[in-house]
Amino acid sequence: MKWIKFLIESIKAPRTVGAIAPSQNKLAKEMMADIDFDSATCIVEYGPGTGVFTDELINKKGKHTKLIIIENNKVFYDLLGVKYSNCDNIIIINDSAENIGEHLKKHSIERVDYIVSGLPFTSLPKHISNKILAATREILKEGGMFITFQYTLLKKDYIAGYFKSVNYCRVLLNFPPAYVLRCKNA
Repeated sequence: MKWIKFLIESIKAPRTVGAIAPSQNKLAKEMMADIDFDSATCIVEYGPGTGVFTDELINKKGKHTKLIIIENNKVFYDLLGVKYSNCDNIIIINDSAENIGEHLKKHSIERVDYIVSGLPFTSLPKHISNKILAATREILKEGGMFITFQYTLLKKDYIAGYFKSVNYCRVLLNFPPAYVLRCKNA
């Protein structure tokens, strides 16, 4: 059922969904590999879709860690609301990631430790990508990390322009194979 919903939403909004299938567990594990869950006080997830990365974040995060997930797609937002309604310390927001700063202010959060992203920067309009990456850099703590995946490296240098350093690896055991980019804040 999750695959069908994902496919339908990707057909309806290919520029914002950006994939035809949810990410697999191997990609989720690679996305979480550098997160220090013991010390993280706040983690943000952009574009959780059906919640593949969210499940991993919830399983690994400490009870004290706030998890803020921001999903622009109303169908996915509603699905996430039902799926995670009984979870502690989770805030689910239906909005664009470019507005994350406003939502953090509402919840009295100044900076976050990690941002995990499933956003398709290759297909998002450039002005939206610019706003999202600028907001991301602004809300990350010093030494914080933005972790995203992309299916190509076409936007690697573009994304790197917002951060001090970017490392990446390829995850072949995903459909389609993907690159995980780990971006450190100055």
